[in-house]
Amino acid sequence: MPVLDLENLQPTREQMIASLNTVELLRRHHYNRIRLNDELSSEIFDTYLRQLDPQRSLFTAQDIKDFETYRYKLDDLLLGGDLSVGFAMHTQQIHRVDQRILYARQLLKDGIDKLDFDGDQSILIDREEADWPADEAALQGLWHQQIKDEILRLKLAGRETDAIQELLEKRYVNQQKRLYQTRSEDIFQSYINALAQVYDPHTQYMSPENAENFDINMGLSLEGIGAVLQSDNDYTKIVRLVPAGPAEKSKQLAPADRIIGVAQGNKEMVDVVGWRLDEVVKLIRGPKGSSVRLEVIPASNPPSDLTSREVALVREAVKLEDQAAKSSVLEVQEDGRDYRIGVIEVPGFYIDFKAYRRGDPNYRSTTRDVRRLLKELQEQQIDGIVLDLRNNGGGSLQEATELSGLFIGQGPSVLVRDARGDVQVLDDPSAGVAYSGPLAVIVNKLSASASEIFAGAVQDYGRGLVIGESTFGKGTVQSIQPLNHGELKFTLAKFYRVSGQSTQNRGVVPDIVYPSLLDTADFGESSLPRALPWDTIPAVPYKADNLLKPLIPRLIDRHKARAAKDPEFIYTLARIDLNRTMQEREYLPLNEARRRAEQQEFEAQLLAMENARRTAKGEEPLDKLDKEDPLLDGTAVHVEEDDEDKSDDPFLAETGHILIDLLELQRQVASAS
Repeated sequence: MPVLDLENLQPTREQMIASLNTVELLRRHHYNRIRLNDELSSEIFDTYLRQLDPQRSLFTAQDIKDFETYRYKLDDLLLGGDLSVGFAMHTQQIHRVDQRILYARQLLKDGIDKLDFDGDQSILIDREEADWPADEAALQGLWHQQIKDEILRLKLAGRETDAIQELLEKRYVNQQKRLYQTRSEDIFQSYINALAQVYDPHTQYMSPENAENFDINMGLSLEGIGAVLQSDNDYTKIVRLVPAGPAEKSKQLAPADRIIGVAQGNKEMVDVVGWRLDEVVKLIRGPKGSSVRLEVIPASNPPSDLTSREVALVREAVKLEDQAAKSSVLEVQEDGRDYRIGVIEVPGFYIDFKAYRRGDPNYRSTTRDVRRLLKELQEQQIDGIVLDLRNNGGGSLQEATELSGLFIGQGPSVLVRDARGDVQVLDDPSAGVAYSGPLAVIVNKLSASASEIFAGAVQDYGRGLVIGESTFGKGTVQSIQPLNHGELKFTLAKFYRVSGQSTQNRGVVPDIVYPSLLDTADFGESSLPRALPWDTIPAVPYKADNLLKPLIPRLIDRHKARAAKDPEFIYTLARIDLNRTMQEREYLPLNEARRRAEQQEFEAQLLAMENARRTAKGEEPLDKLDKEDPLLDGTAVHVEEDDEDKSDDPFLAETGHILIDLLELQRQVASAS
């Protein structure tokens, strides 16, 4: 059996030089211009501790007391290229992880049936702010509870005792193997990122290996399964699905789903709980045309429910035309009259740079495609346009600016402020508009960056209604700087709307708000530690249409009256309340009977809500929830790709009704004047 060797985990000369270069770049060029002093040293210390032991279940109070000696010294050490404290803290964490794995394996060896699941014990769900265990005996007591909780979750997910024993033994053996393969580079990257993260969450150090694979890692979004992933404690969590990617087209995955297993084709499923993100990415990545199977815990499960499902995907490259904007017509009836609403879905802000640079007159871009679609829709005598930016994670800033020009005409669209305070004003150089009729822009929590710039411009100019959820809040600009050893990605500017408001942190707040099942505590810029704040700068001159704003309160009243009777809106609000109740629990029982009763109660409430929705829509109620049916997750409304009936999407349909309300109110205003 391999032996844990911590003696050889020492910083190299190249790493020391890279740390000095990183410190200098951040001090001189990061947007924040923060001084590296004792105050920042304390923040680095706390950030690093959170990275090493986020649930305070590895270090003892004595470990923390020993570390505290260096709380206000890290700044001086980093300025001198001294990485010893960072390495010492991390090696102690590795030692504690090894102790925990050995303890867990011994418990399994003694037999799961020896554990008591009938008592009154409970476990604290979130230990981020808990006291550190007093000593190693207290630490083992906590580990005992955690392992019981892990076993209990698997029991409730339907696993048999022998299968649980086998799964956990494999999991712990694999975790121990990977732990023993820890390299000096892993520790260096972790420590330097603790420094980078105190500047803002988008500032990041990349090791030479990660820097070399940066394009490939980014390619996971474009060639592979089409999902953006991040670490979430021991799990790999889906953050966003790339439009037209295999994951999005499968209709079986959603943001906040957790990946716990990966299999190649028909091979055995590999348990990836506790794996590093880059290792999971390597397993998921593969040549296009090959198949991969994912074992996923749906985001809709309650915290204690590890019931999973398997999703089979075929890796493929996401072509530009697959991600291109597309249009449809939404048929809406209001007061006995038929209306036709043109819908343009914009999955991303794209441009074929290669074709553009070689002078190809037919190069593809968001603006060009939307201009063509607007012309086609207007030829079909539509009554209004809905621009659908839901799940649009952004893309080309140039395209966001030019797309604004199709609706607003000439004028500024976004401001970019750098670290020196200099402000660059970007506008659309083309005169005239492609469409001047009624407009609504629908957004959600996953609409980010360039999407927010466009939606903010439409709102500031009063050109149309912004409807949906508050957007992500990504309003910063990053640059990548090569180092002697790896690369540094850091924030060097912020976006602002023409009104002077930042899109950072707060995002764009819609004129009319829809309920969201995505918890803002888990998603969006505001959920990220040390995210740069929302702020304002002086507005630039722009000509806003003030006729729309006075109508918004009446539009909200009409929307609320409809939503109060709409089965989908009623279901969503009830589901949000149920999720909130589950999230507010502090403790979970380690008593199997009580835990099962809690899960059954949750499922009964979920079934009642689902059947209330079905009954209101004239559908047959269910006898039980089919957990394999992704449509019952409640995390998203799914519409088949080939389904042109957009009325199946209740939020889009309601947006169409709001646009018709706007038409009617505008007619009333015009006839009264």
